[in-house]
Amino acid sequence: MILDLFKLTDRVAIVTGAGKGIGRGIALAFAEAGADVVCAARTQADIDAVADEVRRRGRRALAVRTDVVKTEDLEALVQATLDAFGRVDVLVNNAGGTLPRAALQTSERFFETALRFNVTSAFLLSRLVVPKIVETAGCGAIVNISSRSSDMVQPSFVAYGAAKAALNMMTRNLAAEIAPKVRVNAISVGGVATDALQVVLTNDELRAQFEANTPMARPGTVEDIAACALYLASPAAGWVTGKVFQVDGGAEAPAITLPAPKL
Repeated sequence: MILDLFKLTDRVAIVTGAGKGIGRGIALAFAEAGADVVCAARTQADIDAVADEVRRRGRRALAVRTDVVKTEDLEALVQATLDAFGRVDVLVNNAGGTLPRAALQTSERFFETALRFNVTSAFLLSRLVVPKIVETAGCGAIVNISSRSSDMVQPSFVAYGAAKAALNMMTRNLAAEIAPKVRVNAISVGGVATDALQVVLTNDELRAQFEANTPMARPGTVEDIAACALYLASPAAGWVTGKVFQVDGGAEAPAITLPAPKL
């Protein structure tokens, strides 16, 4: 049956940023598809709660407190996964995010932190995980969570946009090198109803503007992104690698633009 291709039965998936929002949605979707899930994030209480939800869905779960900007935490995350489950099949690099800031007010430290958080950490964790996927499972998949800020001009997002654009290119380059054993794809996410968008969704005027500028006339849900992540992680996408999927409600321009100070 075609639906069987979307199952992750008995596979082991690491999801970073799994404590809330898109990461939580992906972790629960993977569990419903049959995977055991390693939930990684900085806040232990959050990942403990998500791990409990995974178990309620009949799957095994592990909550590993992880700050993805720390290489030692990434190494410990991979080792904890292998110690608990003996294998790893899927990695979702979801942890990331950078607050908006006007370009000329963006410091060297702010810019480099954005790169570390959004792309360097994903590269380092992928480099750690890929050999373990091959050794323990034979083949597998990586899904990187990117943003439409990577390819749409948005004032005040120079650091975040540059970092996510780098993540897209990293996805494509890495995919070419490690195929066919490990597939690597990314999801370029539009405006999704998570904490980051609440300032827009709780303001009637801003929400109306956002919806008017989005062809699908609504914000995305975490399930919209989780469904794509499940496809890319599963055998259904067995002939797909090195691609960046835009899941954005049809947007071709920013639905909301933040003003930046003029020179």
